[in-house]
Amino acid sequence: MADIQESKESLQESLQQVITLLSKHRLVEDLIHKQDMPKQQLVETLVHKQNLAELQKKLDTLHPADVAYILEALPLEQRLDVWELVKAERDGEILLEVSDAVRQTLIADMDSDELLAAAEQLDTDELADLAPDLPKDVLQELLDSLDIRNRERLQSALGYEDDTVGALMDFDIVTIREDITLEVALRYLRRIGGLPDHTDKLFVVDRYDILRGVLPLKRMVVNDLDAEVADIMADDAVVFHPEDEADEAAKAFERYDLVTAPVVDANNKLVGRLTVDTVMDYIREEAESDMLSMAGLREEEDLFSSVWKSVQNRWTWLAINLVTAFVASRVIGLFEDSIEKIVALAALMPIVAGIGGNSGNQTTTMIVRGLALGQIASHNMKSLLKKELGVALLNGLLWGSVLGVVAYALYHNIALGLVMTGAMTLNLLLAAIMGVMIPLVMTKVGRDPAVGSSVLITAMTDSGGFFIFLGLATIFLL
Repeated sequence: MADIQESKESLQESLQQVITLLSKHRLVEDLIHKQDMPKQQLVETLVHKQNLAELQKKLDTLHPADVAYILEALPLEQRLDVWELVKAERDGEILLEVSDAVRQTLIADMDSDELLAAAEQLDTDELADLAPDLPKDVLQELLDSLDIRNRERLQSALGYEDDTVGALMDFDIVTIREDITLEVALRYLRRIGGLPDHTDKLFVVDRYDILRGVLPLKRMVVNDLDAEVADIMADDAVVFHPEDEADEAAKAFERYDLVTAPVVDANNKLVGRLTVDTVMDYIREEAESDMLSMAGLREEEDLFSSVWKSVQNRWTWLAINLVTAFVASRVIGLFEDSIEKIVALAALMPIVAGIGGNSGNQTTTMIVRGLALGQIASHNMKSLLKKELGVALLNGLLWGSVLGVVAYALYHNIALGLVMTGAMTLNLLLAAIMGVMIPLVMTKVGRDPAVGSSVLITAMTDSGGFFIFLGLATIFLL
């Protein structure tokens, strides 16, 4: 944990150093520009090169992921200044590390030759990640520059949906035959001179590249070198197909503690592999997407994007929220006479609505998680709803009683305290029902249950909470 903390502090320190160098660069150039001196243009040029050289030296020492982090944390003008200083041979790696929104700003600042040079530094599976953001003419030039095998691989990878194994797999694989000995296999590995990252097993195939099994490297180490691969390999390995859902693959990696796994076509021919680092990146991106969706954001947003682009990204659910807020206000309007007669209602009703919204969001989060993990199906929905209603009832009676006592202490009205307890309990029950049903209904109609769910549940518990509380107060207090 200490190492992680040190790494985080070092990254923040690097970011601050880059910001300081940028500020120093601007300040010194402005001062020199204002001076009236002989050969001022020459002096400005020398100072400019000196400042940029210092900043470039700092960037050269950083890992591509750290440079990506710094680029994401800088406003657009400074980001482009730093991007110009990155060495061309590192462009491709950094473009893969930055977020999609930031990548678009960097690619927009590059010409076709720069983009082609950056792409040529990447493997085929990495090109598949970058290709959707490239201009069509650049992508076509890139395809024309590849050999037949890599061109077919890239076109194949681009043909799969984003959320499938085919879009995540890579082609950097090591294969051996089953009829050779471990000694021959080891000599072959030494001749290669290196293994792809995250390699914990070799893929055993026949002469037609049909997968026969996998040979874990640890078995090679502990077994007799005269043993044949066929006798040592595992023939029950977890395999995936390009059309498999990435979510299911991620669950399998977690369930079976996989580091890498083969990907085969319908004829069991080996076409690629899936690695744990790619799966982890996918899980992280999905988690970030879910967080944005629950807040009503349609897509990932660059922190320093234009005002208009941010407005376009956020307006949809804000508009929906505006409608639901108007509905809630009309519910309150129905009970204006009650509020005029008992002013305490105006002070207490936001508490009922707020607690209901919080409880509903807790329930929704649990249901969305269960749906994502495949733990919720038709056979357990009734049990799940009963459980959530039980939790809501107990919480409603407990905290409703607490608030009832507080209301009585403030306004010395026993009936008001009882109304507070009843309204809190009923609104939490409503929140439980909506918290379960909203994600399930959205899933049923083919929508992402995480998208805007918090907005919808808050709208339901606000309107419902106001109606229940003010309705009970009107009946029992007036």
